[in-house]
Amino acid sequence: MTILAPDSCYPRDFQGYGPNPPDPQWPAGAKLAISFVLNYEEGGENSVLNGDAGSEIYLNETPGGNPVLGARDIGKESQFDYGARAGVWRVLRLFRQRDFRLTVYGVGRALELNPAVGAAFAEAGHEVASHGWRWINYQNIDEATEREHIAKCVETITRTVGKPPVGWYTGRISEQTRRLVAEHGGFLYDSDAYDDDLPYYVTVAGKPLLIIPYTLDNNDMKFAVPPGFASNDGFEQHLRDAFDLLRQEGQTAPKMMSVGLHCRLVGRPARAAALARFLDHVKSCPDVWVTTREEIARHWLKVHPPK
Repeated sequence: MTILAPDSCYPRDFQGYGPNPPDPQWPAGAKLAISFVLNYEEGGENSVLNGDAGSEIYLNETPGGNPVLGARDIGKESQFDYGARAGVWRVLRLFRQRDFRLTVYGVGRALELNPAVGAAFAEAGHEVASHGWRWINYQNIDEATEREHIAKCVETITRTVGKPPVGWYTGRISEQTRRLVAEHGGFLYDSDAYDDDLPYYVTVAGKPLLIIPYTLDNNDMKFAVPPGFASNDGFEQHLRDAFDLLRQEGQTAPKMMSVGLHCRLVGRPARAAALARFLDHVKSCPDVWVTTREEIARHWLKVHPPK
């Protein structure tokens, strides 16, 4: 076994900001910036209808098992369809009732299949960021195809939403994803990271790129992966504990918090009820900035520009 000595070329950063993170100077002196993210993926998942070898098995009510190969899995498709037909509208109502704006991670193929949703996002003033052309694992996708998919997603969002996206999140990325995103250009930030409570910069293709980390723990996806949330109360309590601790830390060192949502998961009535209770808790705290990732990026680029 070869043991590599620490050096400046090692590709992972274990230090970050260390014990003394910068003051983000959130607007109005907010102690915490919170970003809600709604993943719109329905129709972009694995399916023979999209030319894939088999059906989707990830993030649904019956996770695991083997994909149906060479044919449609009608039951799985129906679970995803719920998110587009009902779940997305329920979540949008909850945010409209509280005058909260969110960021949508929009899969290009999903928006292409349901352009009315893209129009609704735009009309409500929500940000739509790129979530890839397809909701698939890009780990082993060749570079030329991934580059093409990045361009197709940007074009589709621009056409269906009315403005080009300024943020990127693939989720299941390849080693070249970040470089290809930077080379495509036009993005204020990249969210394919989970390693901090504040934005930071990395150098990609010789230029600084702002990273706004996302979350996999403050995320309703854990209703569909083990170990995950066994109850709606557990989901709500997890979000409240994270929110309350970060808000308390914010008295001396403000941070940001991300919350990940999926139309087909939290859009179900029981889970939506738990989300509504958490939204009301957030609404009751005047020293919190509920915002989009685009606004966080523009604030950070202005107050903490790259050196």
